[in-house]
Amino acid sequence: MKAWVLGGPDELRLVEKPVPRPGAAEVLVRIGATAVCGTDLEVIHHGPPALIQGGLPFNKNFTPGHEYMGTVAQLGPGVDEFDVGDRVAVEIHAGCGRCERCREGMYTACVNYGMNYGDRDKGHRANGFTTDGGFAEYAVNHVNTLVRVPRDMSDEEATLIVTAGTAIYGLDVLGGLIAGQSVVVTGPGPVGLMGVGVAKALGASPVVLTGTERDRRRLEIGRKLGADEVVDVSREEVVAAVMRITRGRGAHYVLECSGAPNALNDAAHMVSRGGRICLVAFPHAPVPVDVAHLVSNNIYVFGIRGEGRSATRRAAALMAQKRFPAKLLHTHSFPLEEVPTAIRYAAERIEDAIKVVVKMR
Repeated sequence: MKAWVLGGPDELRLVEKPVPRPGAAEVLVRIGATAVCGTDLEVIHHGPPALIQGGLPFNKNFTPGHEYMGTVAQLGPGVDEFDVGDRVAVEIHAGCGRCERCREGMYTACVNYGMNYGDRDKGHRANGFTTDGGFAEYAVNHVNTLVRVPRDMSDEEATLIVTAGTAIYGLDVLGGLIAGQSVVVTGPGPVGLMGVGVAKALGASPVVLTGTERDRRRLEIGRKLGADEVVDVSREEVVAAVMRITRGRGAHYVLECSGAPNALNDAAHMVSRGGRICLVAFPHAPVPVDVAHLVSNNIYVFGIRGEGRSATRRAAALMAQKRFPAKLLHTHSFPLEEVPTAIRYAAERIEDAIKVVVKMR
């Protein structure tokens, strides 16, 4: 099969690799489309959070890409949960199933992350991070990572199921009961925009989306996804804006998807006392935090990784019910042979790119 492999930082090569064979509880997926995620850019440029054979992913014949969908092409021994020909979207993590976190359902926080090689193979898999991912024609996936895709959903839209799943997981850790509650989503990237759609679909009110002047198009899409209010932080101070919208009470929840250096402090001042903040994005350097304000106002702060606790399945259900128009995020498509171009469009936001998809022929 054709597959892109990572050499050194920012070095991708299109090569021929053997088609992988599914083992017990696994299927072979013929990939139909793979979306480019911001974390792919981090892996290709810096390495982490990918962990291949105990170290950085460079020069190890590793194929990145983790937001993909496709068709079941072959069943491993004992698999009867799916049939050959089923369309599926694929979440990233298959936990080891044996550590404390996996047994609690927190497989995205598996204690044995990266332990999947040689004598240290404990069963954990995270495609595109610790095992080969989706910038290829085929991939092997554990049945626990698969969710069916309805016939009337395009390949491109199906790649967004994992993105929506991350947003749902964030709302889960905030308490999950958001109907009638105010939610602020900071940062109109793909996860932030999906956060708007999911929050509105689950009954949140009002839903507020924040961004900058550069994000004008994304803020417009946020409105179409259900945002009741959008705030251009280039024109209005964000905390004051949220207080204006909530009539001085502050928001119940903040889903922080920007990774801006002062985002946590801003979030802490825009939630009400006893409010909750979920950090989805992360700054690239340590940032100072006003801990005293968090403590004195009984504010809860959570951090999530990925699309845990089967959130992908719930995201797929909402999208199948057409509860929000996720397809609005898809802006560009490229063939497998043009993965570097797809990555450049995503990284540089060329032509206002939001979600760039690599589509197989």
